[in-house]
Amino acid sequence: MSMRRIIAVVLITLGIVVLAYSGITLKTPGKSVDLGPVHVATTERHYIPPIAGAFALVGGIVLLLVGNKKE
Repeated sequence: MSMRRIIAVVLITLGIVVLAYSGITLKTPGKSVDLGPVHVATTERHYIPPIAGAFALVGGIVLLLVGNKKE
């Protein structure tokens, strides 16, 4: 399996998952603050909108179809 097909399958899979859940919210660790004896840890939320999933799905399909035409 070529690298182009692997990337296309990953894009299609991620696109379907994002569209199925109507967007995905990811949490990443933020900055930690130490104020004397108090330690405050934060998290940052990142939202992947459904339109990004649609673009990934279409991009994966196009990449898969273009890869097949050349072979």
